[in-house]
Parts: sequence; structure tokens; C-alpha cells
Amino acid sequence: MHALTPVVPPPAAAPLPAFVQQRVERFYHQRVAVDWGGRHILRGRRPEPGDLLLQSNDYLAIAGHPDIEQAQREALARHGQGMMMSALFMQDEADPLHQLEVTLARAVGSQAGILAQSGYAANVGLLQSIADERVPVYIDMLAHASLWEGIRSAGARAVPILHNEPAHLERHVLRHGPGVIVVDAIYSTNGSLAPLAEIVDIGTRHGCVLVIDESHSLGTHGRHGEGLVASLGLMPKVHFVTVSLAKAYCSRAGFIACNSAFKDYFGCEAFPAIFSSALLPHDVAGLAAAHRVIAAADERRERLRSITMRVRAALAALGYPIEDGSEQIIAFEAGVETLTAHVRDLLEAHGIFGSVFSAPATTRNRSLLRLTLNAGMSEADVERLIDTCRRLREAMRVDSWSASRRRRRPVDALEQVA
Repeated sequence: MHALTPVVPPPAAAPLPAFVQQRVERFYHQRVAVDWGGRHILRGRRPEPGDLLLQSNDYLAIAGHPDIEQAQREALARHGQGMMMSALFMQDEADPLHQLEVTLARAVGSQAGILAQSGYAANVGLLQSIADERVPVYIDMLAHASLWEGIRSAGARAVPILHNEPAHLERHVLRHGPGVIVVDAIYSTNGSLAPLAEIVDIGTRHGCVLVIDESHSLGTHGRHGEGLVASLGLMPKVHFVTVSLAKAYCSRAGFIACNSAFKDYFGCEAFPAIFSSALLPHDVAGLAAAHRVIAAADERRERLRSITMRVRAALAALGYPIEDGSEQIIAFEAGVETLTAHVRDLLEAHGIFGSVFSAPATTRNRSLLRLTLNAGMSEADVERLIDTCRRLREAMRVDSWSASRRRRRPVDALEQVA
């Protein structure tokens, strides 16, 4: 018989000072007890074999690709964990990390590229190195939190722009002067496409720096997965493209496409570049292999697009308020967090798992359940998702969602000129 593992009590912890303890207690008393109805909003049912998981950003379903895994195994065997130092000190252009930067830069049509520890680090470091208190940063209200944090870190002035409203953007640029324009190519909460051509035209005409986050379009969009900026022929007018490579590329890394002169400047100016260690050799090898897989993944991209169009058309026909988006990210915006949790619980009870987004990932009272489609979904998976949403529509109280109410409400004329 095996001996029972003794129960060891947790070690004593240093008591938190009152100013910290009050914040912790406020989280449990306000967020968990009141806003979330007494249950942590991220803790739903545990998935079981056979459940349909629509939580991952692995849009092309390549995470377990044998070429990627083999490249990582070989790199670990050959290089171990690497040098454990900032990439600032890795000046040999023959290093695989710098070779990969060149490869990715050429893929998106830029002069140079910078690999970062994450998409978050890439965005924070970039904004920190191009903006300051004198520079207005025009940022779409649905832009990723890392871009907002980059503005804060730079001490710059954020000028919020109504989502996907180029006219509103131009009015503010005319009012405040040239600055930095920041948008996502595809927005992570609702799958909406930015009107990139119009935004780039405004930025070019008014002397602004253009930053476009392609985290949810690199790999999935374009003839060879080069992303929307490149496929639309806009790269010669766009100063920076940033990417989280934790999406289609399935890796823990970020990337910035830039010009050659900016690369060395960034390495000596951006805190995430200076004070964080470089990517490990097996990360670099896996990324390089993923890029090769993605460049040849035409069928996977076509499959993803086909699934996206089919699911979106079916859900729209059922009356789901998802018309704000058009891409592989689908938002069930219930609004009130307890209602979002209710929607999540119903779907999970039927074996379908999405990701809950609530403040600060969304604004207050616009929480949502995000479903991310992927090329690995079978025909049975697609039918299961559509059929489940058909049967649960009434139980999910779709007509009371904040997105449904917004659809029924005429747009306030004052909101259009804010």
C-alpha cells in the first residue's frame, strides 16, 4: 500500500499593510461578491474529453505540428536554455534570433524587425520609445490594453477615438495636431476589421506616426499569412506593425516591424528590451518552424475563413448581435457580468467553452464571452456549435444582452461628433 501524503499546512505569510489589504478586500467584496454574484467569473466547469474548446488563439490549429515540435526538441538538445541575457548584448547578426527577425520583416514587407518577449512588451516598449508628454496618441477605444499601457508608460496624452470612426479620428488630429495613431487591424474582443486604408490616409496626410497591431491577422490573413497591412499594400506608409506571436504563431513572443535605423535605437531606449532576457533558442527555433508552416498553410487559412463565414451567417440568422465583427473572433456581449457568467455556464453545460472577458479587458457593463474559431474544427464541431446556439438562444436571454439593446437603440447624433 502507498503511504498517504501528509497534509502540510501552508506557511505563515507576512501581514499586508492596510493600504494593500484594503484593495484585496475590495476585490473580494465588490468584484466577486457583488459584480460576479459571489463566484469568481473565470471559474466555470472543467473541460472533459469531447468538449469543444473555443478559447485558444491557435487560429490555424498548428500548435501540435510535428515540424514545430521537432525544431524545438533539436534546439534544446543543441543549445540548452541559451545565454540568458538581454538581446541588447546579442550583436552577432548571424544569431538565429536576428536571422528570424529578418525573415519575419521580409514576410510583412518591412526593412527590419524586432523580437520581443511578448506582444505586450512589444507594444509597451514601442509606445514608450516614440511618444512623450508632448505627443498626442490617437487610440481606438477598443485597442488592446497593452497599447493603452504603452501610452501611460510613455507619459503621453491618450486621445480616445470612437471605434472604427475615421471621421472622428481626423477631427481630433486637426484639433490637436500630428501625433501617433494606434489601431488594431482586427480587434481582439469582437473580431471587427479596422478601416485601415482610411486610417493610413489620414495619418499620411497629417504627418502622424502609424502603429497597427496585427496580432489577430498575421498568419491568418493575406495570401501567405503576411497580414492585412502587407496584403493591402499599405506597408510603405505604415511606420510600425506590432504582433503578439502567441496567436497564430503559437509562441511566447512579440514582434515589431520597423525601419533599419529604429531597430538599434529601440534596443537602447525601450525598457522591455533593455531589462528583459532574450527569447530562448528553442522559442526561436519553434517560431522559425511555425513561420514555415504558416507560409504554406493556404488550406488552413481557407478553412478558417470558410468556418468563420458559415458560423457568423448562421448566428446572425438566429438573431445573435454579432454584426460588429466579421472575423474569426465572435463576441457574445451580454454586458452585465452575471449574465455573461450565465451564458458561459449554459454553453459549458453543453460542452462548448469560450473565454470570459470583463473589466478591465472590456469597459464596465460590456463584458462578453469570446468564441475563437480555428481551422481544426470539424464539420461536426461547426454543426454542434450552431445547433447548440439555436437551442439555447432563449435560455441565454439574448434579447437582453447589451449588444442587443445597442442594436435596437438609434445612434445618438451627439455620440457621432464627440
